[in-house]
Amino acid sequence: MTRKQVHLAAHFPGVNNTTVWADPRSGSQIDFASFVHLAKTAERGKLDFFFLAEGLRLRELKGRIHDLDVVGRPESLTVLSALAAVTDRLGLAGTVNATFNEPYELARRLSTLDHLSEGRAAWNVVTTSDAFTGENFRRGGFLDRARRYERAAEFVRLARELWDSWQPDAIVADPAAGRFVRDGGIGTVEHRGAHFSIEGRFTLPRSPQGHPVIIQAGDSEQGREFAAAHADVIFTPHGRLEEGKRFYADVKRRLARYGREQHQLKIMPGVTFALGDTEEEATENAARIRRQQVGPQTAIAFLEQVWGRDMSAYDPEGPLPEVEPDLSEGVSQGRVPIKDRAAVAAKWRALAEEKGLSIRELVIEVTGRQTFIGTPESVARQIDEHVQAEAADGFILVPHLTPGGLDEFVDSVVPLLQERGAFRAGYTGSTLREHLELA
Repeated sequence: MTRKQVHLAAHFPGVNNTTVWADPRSGSQIDFASFVHLAKTAERGKLDFFFLAEGLRLRELKGRIHDLDVVGRPESLTVLSALAAVTDRLGLAGTVNATFNEPYELARRLSTLDHLSEGRAAWNVVTTSDAFTGENFRRGGFLDRARRYERAAEFVRLARELWDSWQPDAIVADPAAGRFVRDGGIGTVEHRGAHFSIEGRFTLPRSPQGHPVIIQAGDSEQGREFAAAHADVIFTPHGRLEEGKRFYADVKRRLARYGREQHQLKIMPGVTFALGDTEEEATENAARIRRQQVGPQTAIAFLEQVWGRDMSAYDPEGPLPEVEPDLSEGVSQGRVPIKDRAAVAAKWRALAEEKGLSIRELVIEVTGRQTFIGTPESVARQIDEHVQAEAADGFILVPHLTPGGLDEFVDSVVPLLQERGAFRAGYTGSTLREHLELA
């Protein structure tokens, strides 16, 4: 039986509640040198791609900017275009919103990155339905959740139609005949849909990989269906073994209804890690990192999202207050709303009472931990076992330090995955589609 190969990618951490910006080893999330460091580390490790997220508005809590969550995030495609010049094989994946962009313009920008990188571009398709983010744009946040996926699906179909409108042999570049493009080589795109109307010709030929890889991040029923229909890669939160297996089976079974085979969609959860020379040291490192990630301000901010109140007067190192949640309105803007906050608050209170937890300890407890904790040997084994058990096709690694948080993983875990025969010893292709084993 052929051993499944692990796919790995690197997420660039900016300033948010998963990073430790106050660590002395932490650097800038904006300086180009930081992006170069992480990208070159990822390429040294033979990872599939480098991944950038996007934030279109600063998140707020009761009108106050939450400055520890998504601050100062540069525009993805600008950064990736610059990285194309200092990398050779690494895929370059940018998050760009399908709600607040237009297909022709974005297809052109993505195709440009694909050409500059010689076939290494990817687009992480995201959508937005909240009016808070929409206030930064002319159209505003007018799309409900169902229609935002409808728009995104039409957007992706139209982008692909634009990318495919140049025939592979459209450019003849024949000086003797004085002809650069053959007759009929560039098709006209005529589209009339619910969201877009376009009639014209695209300005760029096909890239070396045909067109950019499509990534989708979403866990709802609509998000899963969208991924099954349109995506090449799905970025998920399901990094644990059993929940990963359930998600993997659910999404993969949907592919057949769209005439697709299972290898045509790679499932890559976002995961964190904590390493140590011993299992005990790794566990201690994980606990220390979590405490750094959930500082006093972050603990109160998480509590406010559930309680719907200004909780800044309470001591994060003290007990959960007796005050009940205000369910009349949310306090967090720019985040996905928490469903059934009353039930979540009751669960948190019961847990705090049972374990005698302070507010900060409670938030640390309920907001998770590093996905993979252990020695390099045990983490390599865990990653391999997840992929062989079909809980994932690979992982998008989210380090807690900018920009050097990936270094230890690449230097210690990647060689062990290579020894197991589960990860490439070197790039065998030049395009991202080749790295991901996609057509």
